[in-house]
Parts: sequence; C-alpha cells; structure tokens
Amino acid sequence: MHIDVADLRDFYASPLGAVVRRLVMGRLQSRWRKPSGGVVIGLGYAIPYLGAFRNGAVRCGAFMPSSQGALVWPREGLKQSVLIDEEQLPLPDNSVDRMLVVHGLETAERVRPVLREIWRTLSPEGRLLMVVPNRRGIWARTDRTPFGHGRPYSRVQLEGMLKDAMFAPIEWAEALYVPPFSRDMLLRSAVAWERVGARLMPGFAGVIIVESAKELIAPIAKPKKALVLPEIITAPGHAVRPASRHRR
Repeated sequence: MHIDVADLRDFYASPLGAVVRRLVMGRLQSRWRKPSGGVVIGLGYAIPYLGAFRNGAVRCGAFMPSSQGALVWPREGLKQSVLIDEEQLPLPDNSVDRMLVVHGLETAERVRPVLREIWRTLSPEGRLLMVVPNRRGIWARTDRTPFGHGRPYSRVQLEGMLKDAMFAPIEWAEALYVPPFSRDMLLRSAVAWERVGARLMPGFAGVIIVESAKELIAPIAKPKKALVLPEIITAPGHAVRPASRHRR
C-alpha cells in the first residue's frame, strides 16, 4: 500500500507540493518549535518537514519503510536516512524524544504493530506527532497527491487506535482546506483557504495532525460482575443446582 518514494519526492518538488509543505509545516512548528536537544526521528516520508527540526536535535534520522523505498538525506553532510522494517525499528527502548510520522500510518500494512514499535522506542517524556489523511476531506478522495493513497482516518478512529496502543492524544489540528489542484489561482490563495476553511468547514481539512504522549500505565477497566447460572447442565435432560457457598 506504500506509494513509491520517487513519487513522493516528485510531488513535493511540484508547486502544489511546495504549498502543502508550507501549510503543514506551519502547523507542525506551532506544536514543535526547535527541539532543544534530544533525538528526533521521522518515520514514513517525513524529510520535507524533518529539516526544520534537525539543527536543534542531538541526533536526527529519517526512517523510510522498505516497501516505500528510501532517498539519501540530507544531500550534504552526514547521511541520516535509513531503510527500515516499520514493525521492527532499529532503535533501543526509550531512545527517541520526538517521533514525526508523515505518509506512514495510512500506508502501514498493520497499524497496531507500528504504533507499538513507536511506543517502545519513545522515551517516557517523548512526543509523537502524526500527519494523517482525513477521511472526510477532499484530499483523500483523489490519488493525484500522496494523501489519496492508503487508508484515511477520522479523528474518532485515530483517537481509538492511539489509546489502544497506550498513547494519550494531547493536541489536535487540521490543515489543507485548499482543494488539491495545481491551479495558480488556488495556490496563490492557499493561506486564505486555510483561514476560511478553519472557520466555516471545521472537520473537512485534507489532513489531521495529532500530538500524543506515551502512557506508561495501562488503564484498568472496572470488572464486570460474573453471571451466575441458576443451574448447571451436566448431561442431556439433567441439571444440577450450584452448591451454596454457605452450609447450614
């Protein structure tokens, strides 16, 4: 279900891709300003956004799934991209301070193992930031962009999956109200589309952005009272009443 890495590269090199990067990047930076130290990992195809956080990190890496393919990144200096199995991240437990997932969750063959691997590698105070296609938005309904590939999600679905994987969503945002067409007029008015869309069409953006914290203790549900059968069937046509707990 992964889109090829060459197609992702070409999209972000296009005028529409440049607008997407600018709009989504604004939302990401409002959540994560330059990290002061720590380890920052991008999972999926996060390199259009990862560079903004690279200089403030002690270590930074772009992890690209093998079914998608990988690019050399960055172009200059020490290379920080690696081809990986998304269900077996080559990282120690509790070693990542910030995990950015873009073009990753919607194309994962099995979502739960991926989220559990992220949970394993994230530090106790770490943060997970994901950009996911919105199933209610128009961007998920066309395959002209990478956001039209894979499985889009609603906010309710994302919240359920995150909680099931022991993450606590702490902040939600949306982006890409502008239609996904490479028309000069639309691209020039993209910022205006974002402002108007956020006021008049909340819930219909192209992508959902959610930041989550790692939960360390699983919630314990209140136990239900066991059903007590009035009779126990022992053989066809024969029944025995359960013995009383208190003998007289």
